[in-house]
Order: sequence, then structure tokens, then C-alpha cells
Amino acid sequence: MERKIRVLIAKPGLDGHDRGAKVVARALRDAGMEVIYTGLRQTPEQIVSSALQEDVDVIGLSILSGAHNYLFPKIMDLLKEKEMEDVLVFAGGIIPEDDIPYLKSIGIEEIFLPGSSTEDIIKAIKTRIEEKRKKEKS
Repeated sequence: MERKIRVLIAKPGLDGHDRGAKVVARALRDAGMEVIYTGLRQTPEQIVSSALQEDVDVIGLSILSGAHNYLFPKIMDLLKEKEMEDVLVFAGGIIPEDDIPYLKSIGIEEIFLPGSSTEDIIKAIKTRIEEKRKKEKS
């Protein structure tokens, strides 16, 4: 039996809006994934530490504050430092489309903007994890 996909949903930085993160967390759980929600105002160090402790396959970052170009690179650097580059990182929230190429270049797997469907998020995670697990088996 294959292990359930484990996802950490995190809110980096100081913004206090988490309705979107909670909606996504619920949808992922309803889709059969194990979901850990960190709560509000997490530092990059806290997020990576939780991801390591929980042995997650995926980190989902939600941000509305505009600090994505500052906080996301720190998270990606810490994941490399902890040799956790195999953890997939997805992000969502208020992120200008002009910033997406940069965020993908540092390793963010996909960016989901407002209006993205939870079905699209679930499909993206399942597809990427299935591909990753197939590679690991071969």
C-alpha cells in the first residue's frame, strides 16, 4: 500500500489572512491527503523545521502580503541546506504574474493565483507526486 501524500500548508510572514489556506487544506484532506496546517505568521525556519519533522512530500505556501520574493527564496535555501530538495513546493495567494518566472526559477513547482480551483491544485499535486514516486521506483 502506497503512503498517503503528506502536505504541509504554511503561511509565511506577517499577514493574518488564512481563509484560502484553510480552504486548500480542507480540499486536500478531502482528496485523501494527510494535511498539516502550521497556522499564521510562520518564519521560513519554522516552516522548514515543520516540514522536516512531519516528513512531508509537499509544502503549500500561502501569501497575501507581497513578501513572496523575500520569504520564498529563504524557504527554498533552507530546504537545500537541510537536503530536502525532493520536497515539492507549491504557492498561492496574491502574487503578481510578473514574479512567477522568478519563483519557478528558484524551485517553486507551481503558483496558484486567486480563482484557481481546488481541483486544479489537487490534480497538480497528485500528478507531480505520482511522477516523482515512479522515478524513485525505477
